Amino acid sequence: MESFSLILAIVVVTALAFDFTNGFHDTANAMATTISTGALKPKVAVAMSAVLNLVGAFLSVEVANTISKGLVDEAGIRPEVIFAALVGAILWNLLTWLVGLPSSSSHALMGGLIGATVASAGFGAVHGDVLVTKVLIPAIAAPLVAGLAAMFATRLTYRMGRRSADSKASEKGYRAGQIASAGLVSLAHGTNDAQKTMGIITLALVAGGTLAPDSDPPMWVIVSAGVAIALGTYLGGWRIIRTMGKGLTDLQPQQGFVAQTSAATVILASSHLGFSLSTTHSVSGSVMGAGLGRKGGVVRWSTATRMFVAWGLTLPAAAIVAAIAEWVCGFGSWGTALVAAFLITSSAAIWKISRREVVDHTNVNDTDDTGASDALDEERSGVVTAAMAAVAPPPAGPVTEELSATIPAPADPATPPARTTV
Repeated sequence: MESFSLILAIVVVTALAFDFTNGFHDTANAMATTISTGALKPKVAVAMSAVLNLVGAFLSVEVANTISKGLVDEAGIRPEVIFAALVGAILWNLLTWLVGLPSSSSHALMGGLIGATVASAGFGAVHGDVLVTKVLIPAIAAPLVAGLAAMFATRLTYRMGRRSADSKASEKGYRAGQIASAGLVSLAHGTNDAQKTMGIITLALVAGGTLAPDSDPPMWVIVSAGVAIALGTYLGGWRIIRTMGKGLTDLQPQQGFVAQTSAATVILASSHLGFSLSTTHSVSGSVMGAGLGRKGGVVRWSTATRMFVAWGLTLPAAAIVAAIAEWVCGFGSWGTALVAAFLITSSAAIWKISRREVVDHTNVNDTDDTGASDALDEERSGVVTAAMAAVAPPPAGPVTEELSATIPAPADPATPPARTTV
């Protein structure tokens, strides 16, 4: 019983660690556009998002029930399986955070849980109908719905804005609206993403015999999950905020307001229906839609393509890592200790690598020669500008001036040639 209690405690701590990474990984969902447009200062933005994430965690338990009761069969699931699932999800979160890609923490958790469950109990322990209807279909539909809504709303907003006599007052109003919509996204994030950790901890408690099957999350689980995601949110995933705010497109306050409002609507609706939606997919889709909705707006498809690839890899990559971790945990206590040591060592190594190029609240909006602004210029200019530069005459300088001095000027036809005496 002592060893079992120990593994259960390890699972709960690891789940809260995942919740913490979820917070700083997905802060960009709520605050990237607000920070990039200057509506809020970076530290103020993440503090506001943290508080609202905590509040949102108390509003619903539908998504938590989807994970703890619906996705996998509770019978036969051991705490070690859940621990392995969390290992896969945490490592994928950290890797994508390191490279600044806004992947889905939700799908990382789903993939880890599926992979570990299949390794432990086979494919029959995964409820395929729930996986398709409440995970995969929303994963595809959410960015499309949010993106289309944001694109049409952006066009409508700019069309209505033409009639405004005072553009500065209008822009100020949109900045205020953007702050309100960012708060709504943070609240929605708490109602959806914090619940995923609640569901995982509840599933572990049921697997360990502490809770009866089909139980709702206890209050201490709700509080601890809300606090963990709020703390992670406050630290801020500055690398991903830079990608979302500057890497996909350049947003004006009108676009930021529309993008966040569209995403919040989709997320809150999915939370009410119990869909384990990816807030990352929803916000990314709405940001791209807002970028396309403004005349002259450009979406940086090179960055978007890397995001799409990361989205496609999230479920299988987390599942494979979790399946391997579950296989190692199957060797007993020493296997579980080995997996825990690997998780801690890998996390420390990723953190150390990230210190080589620090991104924080002081430089999150900075761009350089390899930054987002130059990437946009490159996409706009293309090969035509490069070809024109290649055939253009070189600029005058010391070398060209020296060569010009050594080459005689062409003779004037009106001047007779000089007579030479031999």
